[in-house]
Amino acid sequence: MKAKPTRPAQQGDKQAPAHYILKLYVAGQSPKSISAIANIRKICEEELHRQYDLEVIDLYQQPNLAQGDQIVALPTLIKKLPPPLRRIIGDLSDTARVLVGLDIKKKA
Repeated sequence: MKAKPTRPAQQGDKQAPAHYILKLYVAGQSPKSISAIANIRKICEEELHRQYDLEVIDLYQQPNLAQGDQIVALPTLIKKLPPPLRRIIGDLSDTARVLVGLDIKKKA
């Protein structure tokens, strides 16, 4: 039996929402770390509507994980999925910049 050829996605087609896999690297309970955690949780709840997995990694407790993702500054947010991989450094207080960095919103 022959498989039906698939047609390219067209504008107006409904696609399943992307599922985001995010890692936030922080340094203990510093003010920037606490702010970054609160900011990314708020952004995820408001913009990604449960279509995400967020892992918060404290490098004071797990310093060996910094090398695998090449962390050089903290806090750092890494978007693993959907591609492309993205890194955002800072306390994530600039919501517009974070949304553009995560490819959730386009630059105005």
